[in-house]
Amino acid sequence: MSIPFKSSPVEFNQHLLFPTNIFDLLPKDHECYLYADLFQQIDTRSLENLYSVKGQNAYHPKLIVSILIYAYSRGVFSSRQIEKRCNEDLSFMFIAQMNCPNFRVLSDFRKDQGDFFQDCFKQTVKLALELKLASLGHISLDGSKFKANSSKHKAMSYGHLKEKEQALCTEIDALIEQAQRCDSEEDQAYKEKTGYELPEDLRFKQDRLAKIKAAKQSLEQREEQINPGKVIEDKKQISFADTEARIMGKKGSFDYAYNAQISVDADLQIIVGLHISQNANDKQELEPALKALQDTTGQLPDQLSADNGYFSGDNLQALEQSGTDAYIATDKGEKTHKIPLDGSDRKLVKADFDYHEADNTFTCPEGQILTMKRESQDGNRVYQGSSQVCADCPLQSRCCQSAR
Repeated sequence: MSIPFKSSPVEFNQHLLFPTNIFDLLPKDHECYLYADLFQQIDTRSLENLYSVKGQNAYHPKLIVSILIYAYSRGVFSSRQIEKRCNEDLSFMFIAQMNCPNFRVLSDFRKDQGDFFQDCFKQTVKLALELKLASLGHISLDGSKFKANSSKHKAMSYGHLKEKEQALCTEIDALIEQAQRCDSEEDQAYKEKTGYELPEDLRFKQDRLAKIKAAKQSLEQREEQINPGKVIEDKKQISFADTEARIMGKKGSFDYAYNAQISVDADLQIIVGLHISQNANDKQELEPALKALQDTTGQLPDQLSADNGYFSGDNLQALEQSGTDAYIATDKGEKTHKIPLDGSDRKLVKADFDYHEADNTFTCPEGQILTMKRESQDGNRVYQGSSQVCADCPLQSRCCQSAR
């Protein structure tokens, strides 16, 4: 007995007798229709003024922007893949209005108009506010690590850079001396000069030396900006491929990356603010995040919440100056009760120490006064008591693992 499978409603390769709109094949509620309406609201006049009436007509910048933003929203980032989609994907064909720009046109536009894409983001956020899709009533801020296009194996420490630079300089000097000696011997033997083309080894080593010097200079400039006047530690690293990326860790894995800070409106989870940071943690990111929100929307949120990664002196000060009603997690479930002194082996936590704001000191459970010894750039403070007193303290094993 044959199974009655469904048959095609029409012969799919048969020519239709009457013209039709191929986009009727898309679902009526497809998101490309909404995107197309939104793209029409983007103001591209600043780009249109850059085009000339001479030469071949160009694609309208609004069309290119629409194609790129739609592609990125669908997770397609390759310019070649975008061109392919504009030939094969109905929704892409609708956004592109049946045009199919070459991948090089798309790629060059993205590279040349980076600032305009930032402006597009601001336009879309303001449009969301006007459509009541966002209200800035409550903003949630968090950071996300985005891996840089650079391998951690294509990097060198500052100490290794100095050693390699010296070694290459020595090798190049030896090669130059060898080349000069060889030319002199050939001149005496053949009495004919044929030029002074550099040996292949010398060209390679000179190119390598130039890259090392450039990376070393970038590292020195970076450290001078971060820690002006301080001696650079030999363990500091920099990538040859992307000198702006930083080593960042997540769940035990370390790679060159960037720390993207994203502010999301609580109403419909629309991104309303963002900035890229080179800091591995979030302890200094609230001030630039608030500035990004101000630049994008023209106002600050009524409320803001963030996790305990933002709990630092600099961030709290930025919030106090802005007047924003903020909620920052102080720790990860740390116990708040005092440690019992009845033989318990529980480790001491910060809550077991009494803080005195007047003189900026702590008192430990055994009554010793801890004074501040140093403060890092991200606002972390280190308090310490007398090493002799700590050595004889009955709680020392539960308080500190340091030998001192």
